[in-house]
Amino acid sequence: MTEPTVTIFARWPEAGKAKTRLIPALGGEGATAVYRKLLQHTVSTAQESGLPVQLRVTGAGKEAFQDWLGAGIEVVDQGEGELGAKLARVPAPAILVGSDCPMLDAALLRRAAEHLRDVPAVVGPANDGGYYLLGIARPMPFLFDDMAWSTADVLPETLRRLERNGIAPAMLEPLDDIDTPEDLARYPEFAV
Repeated sequence: MTEPTVTIFARWPEAGKAKTRLIPALGGEGATAVYRKLLQHTVSTAQESGLPVQLRVTGAGKEAFQDWLGAGIEVVDQGEGELGAKLARVPAPAILVGSDCPMLDAALLRRAAEHLRDVPAVVGPANDGGYYLLGIARPMPFLFDDMAWSTADVLPETLRRLERNGIAPAMLEPLDDIDTPEDLARYPEFAV
């Protein structure tokens, strides 16, 4: 099997549009600064894994992201549609990640890639009911259609859909996302 590409979904860090649940506590600029740190951490971690890396972006063009994060990273526009449609467009094999998991590390990404050699899917559950990582060895559009994104139902619904399709995913350890001021308090190194 071809090595999976670590595909990071990212938005341009514009005040008022990034980490919006942090805005009441930190203001638009503060929330954006936290987002910048998290995205830089995620990109660096992905590059350290030795796996191919791709940034799927919205909010600014390819050049803006490459100027900020380095010209060596592949940048692709997310395209139109809701999150599920954007995720479904990523070619398999892939390891899909967001940019808000502070404990994501290169070893975890490599472990996810190793699992995909043996099983069709790997899931890294987030403690908020979603997932911080979803690895797919082949296209699985059924995982992305009509999903209630950004809710505590994402992980259980993803697991139900995998089971309905006869897929027993490898499971990684649960980790935190930083979405709220309470989450950020546990990871002060990402605070501004």
